[in-house]
Amino acid sequence: MTTVADSTDRSRKAEQADRTRANLMVVARSLFAERGYAGTATEEIVQQAGVTRGALYHHFRDKRDLFEAVFIEVQAEMRERIGTASRNAAGEPWDKFRAGFDVYLDHSMDPTVRRILLLDAPSVLGWERWREVDASLAMLRNGLTGLRTSGHLDPSMGIEEIAHLLRGVASEAAHMIALASDAAGTRRAVGDAVDRLLQSVRA
Repeated sequence: MTTVADSTDRSRKAEQADRTRANLMVVARSLFAERGYAGTATEEIVQQAGVTRGALYHHFRDKRDLFEAVFIEVQAEMRERIGTASRNAAGEPWDKFRAGFDVYLDHSMDPTVRRILLLDAPSVLGWERWREVDASLAMLRNGLTGLRTSGHLDPSMGIEEIAHLLRGVASEAAHMIALASDAAGTRRAVGDAVDRLLQSVRA
């Protein structure tokens, strides 16, 4: 028979487990962003988080699993920023779509996004897994569907094909910015080129 005390004890343990996991994520995110995946030791993560290695392995299979969780978290934040920019942008649906693209390119200069999303994720997660958990394709599909509905997308072009191609454009553009010695200058040049490419699919 389950007592109130048993339920309270389980609730406390669950809360503690949630706090431990969140703490590991915060520490790992900071270290991954600063030093990269290869330069971050598991031992340093647990030391800074103030937990045991057993606690880490209770929540994550290994360092790679922890990195994937951090990647998904950072990506979700990016998705929210892009969505907010698109919703708040003035003008026609096309302007809102472009605003989302701009936010993605702008954040290529952010150290956390640069290191975790752009530089380390493809090699750490592997090409197939990276593509599987990457949310950009779904966002592009949704954006292009909205443009098609509003009459702003060239009707001769298929949404699925354009979504895949634009994901490639966005990825390469972001990597160019992230790897450039002059990130701000490259952002401007790449942004201009992306603008011209996007105009080719506009109705």
